[in-house]
Amino acid sequence: MNILLTGASRGIGAATLELLNASGHNIAGHSTRGGDGLIAGDLADPAVPRRIWEKALDQLDGRIDALVNNAGIFEGVAVDASDEEWDAAWGRTLQVNLQATASLCRLAINHFREASAGGRIVNVASRAAYRGDSPNHWHYAASKAGMIGMTKTIARAYAGENILVFAVAPGFTVSEMTEEYLTGRGGAQILADIPLGRVTSTTEVAEAIRWLATQAPAASTGSVIDLNGASYVR
Repeated sequence: MNILLTGASRGIGAATLELLNASGHNIAGHSTRGGDGLIAGDLADPAVPRRIWEKALDQLDGRIDALVNNAGIFEGVAVDASDEEWDAAWGRTLQVNLQATASLCRLAINHFREASAGGRIVNVASRAAYRGDSPNHWHYAASKAGMIGMTKTIARAYAGENILVFAVAPGFTVSEMTEEYLTGRGGAQILADIPLGRVTSTTEVAEAIRWLATQAPAASTGSVIDLNGASYVR
């Protein structure tokens, strides 16, 4: 399969890139800065999703079978921040985590429909979409909840055209994006809240993404897979 994977340079994205490559798929990977064969693009710029999509099409000989929206940011803002800081933090997080994801989903859907062959989308959300997050991360939780709502809407709208859409909702994983936050909150406190007794590995999330992007049965479209060690059960 030909797959576009955003946020492929670290954490869940890097693990997913490695696993998909090892599984024999053709991957166009993206990161903010590019390098190592990855497409560069800062998703805080609303014009960038289309540029990433078009470069991925060039790399993959004009056909994309699956899109994995993994790129995202996790940046805090205090409730007593200035109005300017608050609004800027919300705007940036919603643009990168939700609007850019929506733009790429739209491009993928139109591509799949034009090809009349269907396709798959996997959106990387978060446990925070259901459980919420810290007092400094309202906007992060909101962006991921929006991603879940969008995923389910797309699934209902396009299942009849064999366009399948899924999401994964990881809890804490050990990655560059969460390491500082995990340390700041105290590892023992975090582990005490996870019945499994450990945080989720990026490899575990990558395997769920691989399965959804390539093998999950069509009847499971619209599903969200939780990977949080039973720290939130719904």
